[in-house]
Amino acid sequence: MREIKSNKKNILTKFFIKLSRLFGYEIIDQSNLNIPTSSRNIEEKISIPGKKSVVLPLGKVEITRSIKSLDIILRTCMTVNMLSQSKKRVFEQDKDEYTKRTLRSIIKSVNQAKISFKNVKFKIYIIDHDSQEKQIESIKKMLVQSNINFEIIKLELDKFSREIKNINEENKEVTSNQKSNMSNIHQSLFLAKAKSEDLIYFVEDDYVHEKNSFTEILFTYERISSQLKKELIICPTDYPYLYTQTDKARIFMGETRHWRQVDQSLCTFLTSKNIVEKHWNELTSMCKFEHYPFEKPLHKIYKNELCISPIPSLAVHFTNINSIYGLSPNVNWKKLWDENEN
Repeated sequence: MREIKSNKKNILTKFFIKLSRLFGYEIIDQSNLNIPTSSRNIEEKISIPGKKSVVLPLGKVEITRSIKSLDIILRTCMTVNMLSQSKKRVFEQDKDEYTKRTLRSIIKSVNQAKISFKNVKFKIYIIDHDSQEKQIESIKKMLVQSNINFEIIKLELDKFSREIKNINEENKEVTSNQKSNMSNIHQSLFLAKAKSEDLIYFVEDDYVHEKNSFTEILFTYERISSQLKKELIICPTDYPYLYTQTDKARIFMGETRHWRQVDQSLCTFLTSKNIVEKHWNELTSMCKFEHYPFEKPLHKIYKNELCISPIPSLAVHFTNINSIYGLSPNVNWKKLWDENEN
């Protein structure tokens, strides 16, 4: 006699899945790690930008702080190898090679982020000082082919450098290289204040990024900002000097990374226009007087605002191999470098 199988269990399962979707719950089939409510596998992202952040097994965070736009302001100078020292960088290439790989990695990461964050507006600004025309043309060609909105701006050095005090906090004369760096940061801040709608990423031209950098950063910003009900500052780099300290750390969960609170960073960081306007005087003071350390005004801001950095790193500062402000630990530097070759 032929066995007749009942569809009752299957019907109840489908009903339960529909009911769970209706009430906003996710179901995981732990026998195969499928998520029938989302028709996905556990290895796929189930967070929805602007709506919910889901990290298993922690559950869901309702997003109350969605992201509208991200403006990336890249400060370039392809004629100066190192700002304040004569040591060679790791891989010992010409400076423009680091700039190109930085930009290439940013383009790749932005295009990856656009897959998840379809409603976020992205734009890349480049503020350049003293690079050769052929160098500018090479990065312009990359941007034209990138399918990302962009603008290349020349640094107004005379305008901003006249505001810089000639003697720094160590009672030494401020170098011309440092003046151009401070002027570029100053112009970047004014650009952010005038043009940006939401998030701004200030970045130097020797930071090579992982492909998932901006995807992780944006998911994490939405999640933690929604949890804490406040704006953030995100440093994308896990600097080696952070491990020379023994301070207690606050650890947060992002989309695919752990994040820890830090009270120091260099001048590559992401934040909101709200934070820029709120701390305008501290930020611009960094552009008018050379403090020691240079980033002291940033560190002052971090006493009142949450700054976090990822473990492991999402971007590597390609400077001298012995610098504690350079190459992030537990990252395959050569692989990241090679992945962003022309």
